[in-house]
Amino acid sequence: MRTARRVVTLPPTLRGPEALRFATEARSRGAEVLEVRTDLHPAEAVDAAALAGVMELLVSERGTPLPPAWVAAARWVDRDVVHAGELAAPPGKLLASHHAERPLSTDEALRLWDVTLPEGSLVKHVEPLGEVSRARVDALLETQARLGARFGAERVTVLAMGPVALPVRAVLARRNVLDYVAVGGDWKAAPGQRLLADAFREARSPHPVPLPRGEGMGGRLGILGTAIAHSRSPRIHLQPFDRIDIPEDAPVEALVDALLPHYRGFAVTSPFKIRLARHTGSSLDAINTLVRRRDRWESFNTDTEGARTVLERLGARKAFVLGDGGASAAIRVVAPEVGCQLRFLRRAEISAPLTGPGIWTWPDRVTPPDSLRFEGARIAVIAYGAPARRIATEIIRRGGSPLLLGAAWFIAQARRQRALWETAT
Repeated sequence: MRTARRVVTLPPTLRGPEALRFATEARSRGAEVLEVRTDLHPAEAVDAAALAGVMELLVSERGTPLPPAWVAAARWVDRDVVHAGELAAPPGKLLASHHAERPLSTDEALRLWDVTLPEGSLVKHVEPLGEVSRARVDALLETQARLGARFGAERVTVLAMGPVALPVRAVLARRNVLDYVAVGGDWKAAPGQRLLADAFREARSPHPVPLPRGEGMGGRLGILGTAIAHSRSPRIHLQPFDRIDIPEDAPVEALVDALLPHYRGFAVTSPFKIRLARHTGSSLDAINTLVRRRDRWESFNTDTEGARTVLERLGARKAFVLGDGGASAAIRVVAPEVGCQLRFLRRAEISAPLTGPGIWTWPDRVTPPDSLRFEGARIAVIAYGAPARRIATEIIRRGGSPLLLGAAWFIAQARRQRALWETAT
C-alpha cells in the first residue's frame, strides 16, 4: 500500500543555519518534505535553495505572494485553488489547495473543485473537523474518495484540523499523498497534527493487507490522553499506533464512538479513565483499555496488573496514596490481594508531613499542594520517562525518597492490553 509522504513545516522562529539544522534533523527522523510558508517567514529569512538541498521543498503561499526564488527551488508550490492556474511553474510543480472556514458536506467540497487544473498538479483540501461524529468522519472519507475519483487518488490529500482531529487525520493519511506532521515540542503548524515519529513508525511497519474503505476489520490502535508526547506505547505495541493527545475537556466519548469503525482498540490514560468507564457502562470505577466488539466498545482495566507489580515491589503492609483518580482505582482493587492497607489522600487533606511508604499517582501536569512534605517517606512513582524524573525531583525537594516503578507498571499492564486487542472483532 502507498504511504503518504511525511511533510514537516519550518517553525517561524528558525532562520539561516538554524533552519538548515532543523531540516537535517527532521530528515534523519523520517521527514521527506519540508514546507516553508509565506505567513511564517519573510523572503529574506529563507535560503530556499539550501533547504532544497537537504530535502524536497514545498513552498506555500499564505497571504504574502511567493518569492520567485522559493518557487524556483521548490519541488511543489502550494497556491489556493482559485489562483492555482496563474502559477508560472513547470508541469507537475503545482499543489492546488483550499482551506475551508467551516466543515463542509461532500457535495459542498466538490463544488469548490469544479476547476481544470494543470496536468500532474496535486490537490489538497482542508476543513475544520467541527463537531465530531461518525457521520462527520464518513463525510471526510467520502470527500477524499470522490476527489480521488475525479483527479486520481495519487494526487489527492484531504486533511481535518482541530483539537481532536489527530485520529481522523491518521485515518485519512492512509489514502493521502501528503501527511502533514509535527516534529514535536511546543509548536505545531496546525491543530491535530500527529507526531512525525508515529507516522514514520507506521510507514516502517505497514499493514500486511490492503484495507477496505475506512480501516476495515484490522484497524488502528492508539492511546488517548492529555500531555502524552512522552508515552512509549507506540514503541511496544503493534502498528499503526497513534498518540492521540487531546485537551482535558475534549469530547472523548463522542470521539471514541466516531472512531469505532477505524480503531480496534485504545489505551486510555489520564484524565479520561473515569469518563470512559462511565461512557462504556463499565462496572469498574476507571478503565484504561477499550476493545472493539463489532458495534460497541468493551472496557477493561489492565492497570491492575501494573498496580500489583508496584505494590509487590513496594512491599508495604500499609501505604498512603497521593491522588484518587483512575490509577488509584486499580491500586484499590489489588491492595487486598497483596495484603496492603491503603490510605488515599486528596490534595486538600494534606497538612502534616507524611511518613512511611506511599504511592504518587498524580500526573506530572498536576501541581502538588504547597503543604506536601515528607519525613523519611519512600514514595513509589508510577509515571515513567521525563515526567517520572520531574516527579522524583519534586519528591526529593520535599524530603522524600522516590522509587521509580513506572516502567514496571507500564510493561505489566501493556502485556495484558496486547492480549485483549488481539481479541477485537
